Amino acid sequence: MQTHEVKQKSKRTRHQQIGRGGKRGKTSGRGTKGQKARAGRKLRPEIRDQIKKIPKLRGRGINTNKPVGLPVATISVAVIGANFKDGEKVSPKILVDKKLVRKIDGRVPLVKVLGTGDIKSKIVARGLTFSKAAADKLQVAGGVVTN
Repeated sequence: MQTHEVKQKSKRTRHQQIGRGGKRGKTSGRGTKGQKARAGRKLRPEIRDQIKKIPKLRGRGINTNKPVGLPVATISVAVIGANFKDGEKVSPKILVDKKLVRKIDGRVPLVKVLGTGDIKSKIVARGLTFSKAAADKLQVAGGVVTN
């Protein structure tokens, strides 16, 4: 058998889909006039209107320069040494009461003690964070750091 002698199993069907006599003539299944009948139509999805009405959590926007974490008040070792005597307790609340540290947004802030200056009094520090230099100076003076 030669290739020109091969017969098809099924007949070729011709799809006529244009013109008024075809299967998809006139409006071509698009109904009648309007935006939906045009080629390249772009309809906005209806759900978009509902999504736009829902309140959203926005980014940091205009306040991008503000820190994300809790604000920290700083105080030097010298200020603590000048305002507290031997054996006195030092905490963020006591520092606020003595007006050495200000409240931030009406709250007692986290306080970090920095190592500028010298300290000679043996204080008991509770609830404060210390820089390495400040912790060393406090221990040399005989102070105690508790959490």
